[in-house]
Amino acid sequence: MTLPVEQQVDVFRTRTVDLVSERELAERLGRGKPLRIKYGCDPSAPDLHLGHTVPLDKLRQLQDLGHTIIFLVGDFTAMIGDPTGRSKTRVPLTSDAVAKNAETYTSQVSCVLDVNRIEIRFNSEWMNQMSVAELIRLASHQPVARMLERDDFKRRFQTGVSIAIHEFLYPLVQAYDSVALRADVEVGGTDQLFNLLLGREIQRAYGQEPQVVLTVPLLEGTDGAEKMSKSLGNAIGIRDAPEEMYGKTMSIPDALLARWIGLLGRPEWNLGQSLEALGTERRNPRDLKAALARALVGRFHGQAAAKSAEEHFERVFREHRAPNEVPEVELQVTDARGVPVVDALVEVGFAKSRSEARRLVAQGGVRIDEIRASDAEAYLRPGSHLVQAGRRRFARLHLRQNTH
Repeated sequence: MTLPVEQQVDVFRTRTVDLVSERELAERLGRGKPLRIKYGCDPSAPDLHLGHTVPLDKLRQLQDLGHTIIFLVGDFTAMIGDPTGRSKTRVPLTSDAVAKNAETYTSQVSCVLDVNRIEIRFNSEWMNQMSVAELIRLASHQPVARMLERDDFKRRFQTGVSIAIHEFLYPLVQAYDSVALRADVEVGGTDQLFNLLLGREIQRAYGQEPQVVLTVPLLEGTDGAEKMSKSLGNAIGIRDAPEEMYGKTMSIPDALLARWIGLLGRPEWNLGQSLEALGTERRNPRDLKAALARALVGRFHGQAAAKSAEEHFERVFREHRAPNEVPEVELQVTDARGVPVVDALVEVGFAKSRSEARRLVAQGGVRIDEIRASDAEAYLRPGSHLVQAGRRRFARLHLRQNTH
């Protein structure tokens, strides 16, 4: 699809926070050649999450304009660890862990982008070939004072928290990636603005025209406080099971609804009018969450899975009944009394230890045959028992008495 320059610039601006600079973008678009648009993602976890779909959706818009999308897997930078927003040094990942995490990224990206029309690159292609002399040359283009302008580095420096030398290399390597790829545009979250602007400086230092920088908003996680992140436990992976994706979406704070619909919603979902009705108290927040949950599951798993996930949620969380299908665990017991609740929780995998199981019971999060368990040492007699921990975990435990 080819649009006039002004209309293309409008598409670039949509759902965008920073655009540096619009004049440079218009100039490049005016040359009539597809732009090389870079987006980097470190394989620090095996799954992409909904937060990643915000920039990926923007990339799909630009891909549909006919531009070249470069999905850069930061397998080299992942072994450094992105210091952005960190109050202490990250523990670097091993090359094996990075390779394992990166294996499925192509198939996951295909949920949003047309993978037949993108370049998938790894920054180890050029960084593993870079000599020490070349790395020193790269580092010479940026003074330490400039690095300490970053909020995270500044806070750590002022509070006496150590900053490892290799952490300074991360933004430099990310910037050099733009040189290696000859990027015209780089897309990233607002927390990456420093690194993206540094890419412009490093491209100039290497005799290239500086890239246009485009940032998109960060998606808050299910806790409504921090940005979505697997490491913070507030993420919804795009490969999460339909029931898990639906349930986690239903758990978000009501105050987050407008933000999520604004960043994740699609026109065909028709959630905008429902959001307006919510503001006039004509719509229950729970109903709107359910509509969003259905739409998200439908997008990544299909409509049949969305319907099934909704039925599962209604059965378990509204009617407080067990799902139609729960894991079955069989255990041979020699004691005629059966097994204590704490051992049952460990056996079905709801606790890693008896002490953890006791904490679950003490917190009131355990039900046996739909009755809240109050005594962690109480025995479950031989037979079948429905074991529940929290709101989402169920198992059917079959205790068989061994008479031999």
